[in-house]
Amino acid sequence: MKERKFTITDETGIHARPATLLVNKAGQYESHIEMEYNGKTVNLKSIMGVMSLGVPKGAEILVTVDGSDEEQAMQGIEETIKEQLGE
Repeated sequence: MKERKFTITDETGIHARPATLLVNKAGQYESHIEMEYNGKTVNLKSIMGVMSLGVPKGAEILVTVDGSDEEQAMQGIEETIKEQLGE
């Protein structure tokens, strides 16, 4: 299992467009991928779950990846977060 914290620096936080890109990226992997913010954990493969977190600018999120391709999955999620939401 891999865990990594990220700080969201995008002005609008995790809104529809980057959330969709994150969910699509997570869907490419077999591993179970979760995002935690403010004590709530959701499946990163669920757009409704990600949007329900309401992650604002400056928030710290924790991404957890567990499975056979966790190394590649964490790298892909990390790249997507850095490209779309800062870090």
